[in-house]
Amino acid sequence: MRVEVTGLSDIGRSRRQNEDSFEVDSKRGFCLVADGMGGHGNGEVASAIAVDTIRDYLLGQTKHPASSLDTGQDTDEFATPVMMMNAAITAANSKVLAAVELDNALLGMGTTVAALLFRGSRVVAAHVGDSRIYRARNGNFELITRDHTWVNEQVEAGFLSKDQARSHPLKNVVTRALGGDNEVEVETNELEAEAGDIYLICSDGLTGMLTDTQIQHYLATGESLDEACRNLIDEANELGGLDNITVVLARVDGADGSDTA
Repeated sequence: MRVEVTGLSDIGRSRRQNEDSFEVDSKRGFCLVADGMGGHGNGEVASAIAVDTIRDYLLGQTKHPASSLDTGQDTDEFATPVMMMNAAITAANSKVLAAVELDNALLGMGTTVAALLFRGSRVVAAHVGDSRIYRARNGNFELITRDHTWVNEQVEAGFLSKDQARSHPLKNVVTRALGGDNEVEVETNELEAEAGDIYLICSDGLTGMLTDTQIQHYLATGESLDEACRNLIDEANELGGLDNITVVLARVDGADGSDTA
């Protein structure tokens, strides 16, 4: 499957710095967003470490040969794409923790991460925290991740409605993040990719401003992925831009005659 990937990040209207980071690679078929936490620039450090580490794993610069992504052949160490993604995110967690050990000024920093890895006709969606992944397919728009937040836990338990959750004062309290503990629980989902699918990865700077219906509208306009990214960010800023806003879009274009995206 061929995949076209693009992304854009914006500081928003209220923050002094952009603590989001992202990476896109159409040739290798992966993309990710990290939303840093910690303030005073530390969140930016955490998100950059996470993105750099995950990218290096997926490009084969550390544990496994780059050819494993090019050929679609599994390595002995990473028997499946899900295992590969879990290993990359686990390594990123260790790198964030190691940075704090080396510099006490970074104490308290952390980051969310949400990532996609396209392999053949399959796509692995993985995340930790409240950065989200959506899929648009045949007129349907679906959230394929689950927010790792205290508020979402209350929604799942039936104590809060989704409408109440959107405006709850604790809506940004995450229950999982890279840099929080030595062990990180990565949530992964392996899906069948279809030609025409559009996948969206975003930080909560987008979903805190726009509803799912509003986001779907911008993906259904038929504009280019670059234009859709720009329009989504502009609309989030028009509605207040209370946080950094990062949008990554990936479109599956169909078979390309090779084994991988």
